[in-house]
Amino acid sequence: MMTKGRLEAFSDGVIAIIITIMVLELKVPEGESFADLKPLIPKFISYILSFIYVGIYWNNHHHMFQAAKKVNGKVLWANLFLLFCLSMIPIATGWMGENHFAENTVASYGIALILCALAFTVLEKSIIQLEGNDSTLAKAVKSHQKEYLSLLFYIIGVVLSFFYPIIGTVFYAIVALMWLIPDRRIEKNMD
Repeated sequence: MMTKGRLEAFSDGVIAIIITIMVLELKVPEGESFADLKPLIPKFISYILSFIYVGIYWNNHHHMFQAAKKVNGKVLWANLFLLFCLSMIPIATGWMGENHFAENTVASYGIALILCALAFTVLEKSIIQLEGNDSTLAKAVKSHQKEYLSLLFYIIGVVLSFFYPIIGTVFYAIVALMWLIPDRRIEKNMD
């Protein structure tokens, strides 16, 4: 049986790098007045949203692995897939902020969020497949109502982004608000 410690440490490191890459995209303004900050507003808003998302994934990843007892090769690869998808967030964030939430950039951001959600689900299912339907994680995540609603809002956000990109972004923000509190289903099932 493989232990999960290395996976958690590696994941924490990659997530820290993802956040670092995002903050490095915020450049110091040229001038000294508050008016010189105005061009940074779209970048800063996209950074805040993305920071919250990466934080949510880190939090829920932590909770998931508190419930998991072991890992195998499939779980390791599923975790790498999640980290890969999360690593796309800085690119989508930078593009969206740099281009003031233009249609294609907001759609691309939503697609990145969809990929992260799907990757998290793959990881969750890989752990449950390894540990069985009687595992703590399997018992905790029986209902997927919040996940399905999130996916629906992401898809609506992507579609709306081609017509009303700000409204599409609002849908992404709503999903972030839904997940701000760590997944209590797992906490309730921990012994």
